[in-house]
Amino acid sequence: MTTSIRTKTDPLDSTDPQVLDYMLVPHRNFNLINGVHSPDEVDQIQNWEIRDSDIFAVTYPKSVSTLLGLTGTIWMQQILTLIEAKGDVTPNTEHLNAQRVPWIELIGSEKKFNATPSPRLRVTHLQYKFMPLAIRQKRGKVIYVARNPKDVLVSYYHFHKYAAMLETPKDFNDFFEKFMEGKVFGNCWFEHIKMWYANRDNMNFLYITYEEMIKDLRSMVERMCKFLGKDLTEEQMASVVEHSTFRTMKQNPQANYETVPDSLLDHNKGTFMRKGTIGDWKNHFTVAQSERFNSVFQEKMRDLPLSFTWDINDVTSVT
Repeated sequence: MTTSIRTKTDPLDSTDPQVLDYMLVPHRNFNLINGVHSPDEVDQIQNWEIRDSDIFAVTYPKSVSTLLGLTGTIWMQQILTLIEAKGDVTPNTEHLNAQRVPWIELIGSEKKFNATPSPRLRVTHLQYKFMPLAIRQKRGKVIYVARNPKDVLVSYYHFHKYAAMLETPKDFNDFFEKFMEGKVFGNCWFEHIKMWYANRDNMNFLYITYEEMIKDLRSMVERMCKFLGKDLTEEQMASVVEHSTFRTMKQNPQANYETVPDSLLDHNKGTFMRKGTIGDWKNHFTVAQSERFNSVFQEKMRDLPLSFTWDINDVTSVT
């Protein structure tokens, strides 16, 4: 992919006149994005010094619905910030979610990581093999947010049409094939979740799903607080939940990424927070594609005790 756009050390800052071509760059069987990621810097992440208070939220791209509708990533940035602030929304009005809880794989992230006081809140789309070795010694905490992969594929397809740093798909059929072959940033969804989940006992690890968050956000926030050792009052908990709903976040420009420059996200082609629903895949998949996906899913996931919600009708309540 060869989309030229302005970029700088921080891809959310487009003030630098330098122009780069964003394209996928294979590195250790994982696709990075030129101009956004540096293979050498990604390799150095393994050597980062980790504090017990560090928190990493991990998602496959578009797992928490759109950077990639309401993505798991964006949702987690919002929730973690609010939990740390004990429901105080003031920090959420001053900076973008991505600036408060940055990605560890972006160029220049190590310097910012080292300079950040505890607790350091971070998100990542990286595979397990790239993470700091210290988390395997149960330093820090990891929250993995999964989403049913059919909806991930659809959400990621729409994001590709919206994000200037990603190739614009020819059509859904074309993107379907690339997703199934792992020829996207993040590579193969199946490999991503399998390696993280298979190594869960090596870490302080919490696994939750996007669909659980949709069904009962408060219960999920309570689980996160317990995992993180955070004791919130009833009023503080209510504030975290209220300001983490899809409705509230969609109205918050710092959370919905409307302020990100058009050089990175073409706001004329879509909205960062698109739908935040379950089962949208039914509006895109053909019967043949669904059957093929089911076959691959059954083969690759047969050794993992994980189940997913595939239809909104299977959810009793939506926040």
